[in-house]
Amino acid sequence: MTNSLRPHGYQRTPLPQEAAPTPPSPRADEPGQQATTPPAASPAGQQPKQRDAFFDNAKYLAIVLVAMAHSWEPLTDTSRTAEALYMVVYTFHMPAFIVISGYFSRSFDMRPDRLKRLITGIAVPYVIFEVAYTLFKRWADDDPTYDFSLLDPWYLTWFLIALFVWRLTTPIWKLVRWPLPLALAVATLAAVSPDIGDDLDMQRVLQFLPFFILGLCMRPEHFQMIRRRSVRIASVPIFACALVFAYWAAPRMNSAWFYHRDSVQELGAPPWTGPVMTLALFGCSVVLVSCFFAWVPRRHMWFTVLGAGTLYGYLLHGFLAKGSRFWGWFDDYQWLHKPLGEITVTIIAASVVTVLCTPPVQRAFRFAMEPKMAWAFRKDPAEQARSRTTTAA
Repeated sequence: MTNSLRPHGYQRTPLPQEAAPTPPSPRADEPGQQATTPPAASPAGQQPKQRDAFFDNAKYLAIVLVAMAHSWEPLTDTSRTAEALYMVVYTFHMPAFIVISGYFSRSFDMRPDRLKRLITGIAVPYVIFEVAYTLFKRWADDDPTYDFSLLDPWYLTWFLIALFVWRLTTPIWKLVRWPLPLALAVATLAAVSPDIGDDLDMQRVLQFLPFFILGLCMRPEHFQMIRRRSVRIASVPIFACALVFAYWAAPRMNSAWFYHRDSVQELGAPPWTGPVMTLALFGCSVVLVSCFFAWVPRRHMWFTVLGAGTLYGYLLHGFLAKGSRFWGWFDDYQWLHKPLGEITVTIIAASVVTVLCTPPVQRAFRFAMEPKMAWAFRKDPAEQARSRTTTAA
């Protein structure tokens, strides 16, 4: 990510071409990471690979929707409109993130430098924020006996552990012949398996898995197809129909289906609904994710630079989102449940998460999100040889 809050120029940035000689960085999908190849690793005479504005824009817009949906959650009991919006956004905001994560994991293998980045960029932040969230709950919720548990992700940290598992298993998914049908079968089996338990939030890991595999299977031309004018036009009535259907379904459907964290038995549904809902929700999510991508700008916008900091916004806004419940803000201020209050809450949520994605916040919390930790790893002989060769060139 650049340090400027206003990228220069408004030219369109092309999506990465399939024939590009340099594969995408395995950390490029992580909202806090750079997709730019370090200059030292670039062949002589070549420019470092630049970030793609399209994906940064998509990540920023998705994280804004995440924050807004979290702010709507306390309003859904009293507002059918808020519930409908909540259901529609939950259908595609995390799937969009996960598809991008899978897309930029295509080059992941077990090379030591990539495993190191997997540890420092995902595993270490998971441990840090799991501890931080636990301490916050003890203080803010007046629950001093709340236990620490690295096996039971709390609130937003499930995404980190899920991304760790998905990426670690990427070589396997790249090896099998039909990865997406297999992932859907795994998700279906998870949906009808109540004994999986809460360890590492495996229900979410397995039920969201097909979206990661979908991204893993995608190619640049697929994003080009989504960007066609006909898709953008069709997305408008599709979103309108989704909102109308959600408004009808709001009092009739349990929104916990969209969390993908429970089995059908835990949701009080018969086992046969597992395959039906898994495939139906996957299909709906893919359609809405495509509609969302169709309207994501491809040129540099004022918020493009914030796309590299969305992991910061994602994890940090959780303290305010949970704190608002612990401190009873939505109970104490009933005007928040009125239309003007709902609009105010939405604007505040979008503004807060935007600030949390900015470069100053990234610099302040980089020690937790992107620790160097060179002291923790042995020197890899192959990596040292590559470094010496590059330096000599």
